[in-house]
Amino acid sequence: MTPAKVVLAGAQGHGQHHLGVLRELSGRGLITLAGICDLRPVEVDFAAPPQSSDLGELITKTGAEFTIVSTPIDTHADLAVTALRAGSHVLLEKPPAPSPDEHRRIAAAVAETGLACQVGFQSLGSTAVQALRELIASGALGRVRGIGGAGAWARPASYFTRSPWAGRRRLNGVDVMDGALTNPFAHAVATALAVAGAPIAEIETELYHANPIESDDTSCLRVRLEDGLTITIAVTLCAPDEQPRREPYVTVHGDAGRATLAYTQDRLTVELADGSVTTTTHERTGLLENLIDHARTGAELLVPLAGTERFTRVLDAIRLAPEPVPIPERHQIVHRDETGEVTGRVLPGVVGLTDLSARELALYSELGAAWTRVELLVSGREVAAYDWRPDLPATDSPRPFLHGVRTLGGVEVSEVRPEDHVHHLGVGVAISDLGGANFWGGRTYVKDRGPAWLTDHGRQRHVAFTRLEDGGFVEQLEWIGPAGLMAREERTVTARPIGAARTQDPPPAGTAWTPDSAQPPVGAAWALDFAFTLTNLTGAPLTIQSSATKGRAGAGYGGFFWRAPGTSHARTTLPGDERAVHGSREPWIALSGRTPQGRDWTLIFVQADEDPWFVRVEEYPGVGQALAWDTPLVVDSTLTRRVVTVVADGRLSAEEVSVLAADVRL
Repeated sequence: MTPAKVVLAGAQGHGQHHLGVLRELSGRGLITLAGICDLRPVEVDFAAPPQSSDLGELITKTGAEFTIVSTPIDTHADLAVTALRAGSHVLLEKPPAPSPDEHRRIAAAVAETGLACQVGFQSLGSTAVQALRELIASGALGRVRGIGGAGAWARPASYFTRSPWAGRRRLNGVDVMDGALTNPFAHAVATALAVAGAPIAEIETELYHANPIESDDTSCLRVRLEDGLTITIAVTLCAPDEQPRREPYVTVHGDAGRATLAYTQDRLTVELADGSVTTTTHERTGLLENLIDHARTGAELLVPLAGTERFTRVLDAIRLAPEPVPIPERHQIVHRDETGEVTGRVLPGVVGLTDLSARELALYSELGAAWTRVELLVSGREVAAYDWRPDLPATDSPRPFLHGVRTLGGVEVSEVRPEDHVHHLGVGVAISDLGGANFWGGRTYVKDRGPAWLTDHGRQRHVAFTRLEDGGFVEQLEWIGPAGLMAREERTVTARPIGAARTQDPPPAGTAWTPDSAQPPVGAAWALDFAFTLTNLTGAPLTIQSSATKGRAGAGYGGFFWRAPGTSHARTTLPGDERAVHGSREPWIALSGRTPQGRDWTLIFVQADEDPWFVRVEEYPGVGQALAWDTPLVVDSTLTRRVVTVVADGRLSAEEVSVLAADVRL
């Protein structure tokens, strides 16, 4: 056959790999490098093709039949459509597009021109994939319960600065989606999807980054298919730099055996319940060769664009997921050069975690990875945890919350989902009626009717941590009602020592308080500084109401709220009893209790906004703001509030409370 004329768009970075393939195919007389489209001149040692930054013009002038697009992800759709409309078949580097809309735009051009678009998932060119499909269909593995995938590579810090789009989710307002799952380990996702052909029913994601990047370098996902099969993929670019390189894989788990495909090596290992183990290495067809063969002889396309729609759906779930969570440095090994510059980051034990995920079909958080938990530390000791992705029923008005809050002596002073009010969630922000939506949970109080179950529950959705450190965080959230997005919140939470605790030598990092630990000195305490700004996004005034504004006297709850343990007894308040402090506008109030083990604790709530306090002692222990005590509060644009809570061991006197409250310095 006449050598196929090929244009390469994007000869830098991964484009160098394509140049190597083109060199080999040119030597075999299969192709002619007809042109290179790039923003910079490129040296080619086996040809002298014309070079241009205008792809359409280059294809027209050279008569190129085939175009390889190996450019930044956000340019894929534009260049693929340009090439197709210029009359060229396309080999499109993975991922094919950064969103379903862009994927559909390319598909429309394929349909319009009648030309082919092959996607560069090289692993799908291997006969090992078909062999694995046939193995499953034969029943040799028994009933398949799921597919697990794992990948653990080391990448230096320079990897994330190799180009303007590296490590980015978006660039100049355009989706890029250069993350571990969507770029270097995209083949693991695509291979697992190719082995299991059913439509996708549900996608869960967990995205993290140890490096100071926008995207994820350590992540996992679980895809549930409509036929009941589960796919779990766990990957990282923060593994130790091992030699030889550890290859990624996907494993099919059946009740009669398992089969593992090391997809970069086309190696398939089958282990059956009878103890037999067989390993075979399979042939791989180059995707450019297959594309040329398809165009000239009608051979079946190995990775047609239509076959990658499910991958793009997975990518879109990652795109729409909350921003990747930063992993604190205390969980990392940070490598530096002689100048102190960071050269790489390693997550100890992460290789084993990826393997365990592939074996158990579990996500990182389900495996107990320490860096999946957001914790607050004071002087190196954990004093609270933060659940930013709660798995709760809609009737609880799901929202992020602090839990496991404890004194420096290890006494727990918060409670989540107690039997008396299952929608009470530790420490957080909850509003019973925001513009008609219930962001408190439970029943809604209806004027002249009383509490009633309505379909009015909203939820607070975590969007991103813009700062995450051992001592606190800044978080962005969305408040979503039954009709859609209503408000955006910025939440700032800080934990710091206060009083005598400031002067104590910190314990070894990572040490946890236990009831048997040496007790802190008298007066040692810490402060939880909790501030939030709620921004109205409805375009109209947003009204905060409470049960009290609808007729239930004294039930003005709504705003910052702290649920203390209901098992505590001997509960008291200062500066007066429950009747005196409930509804008061004191600058501070204190709540004390005693655990069943006989250990006393005190919480001191301090505010500067003069909201009435909502206080419960006898029915259950809880303290919060009453933003709408007896009158609705209208939010035209923004609402900002701040409460600082001193957490102390012991039952403090009014004088001791006053001293610590003054030390808060709002």
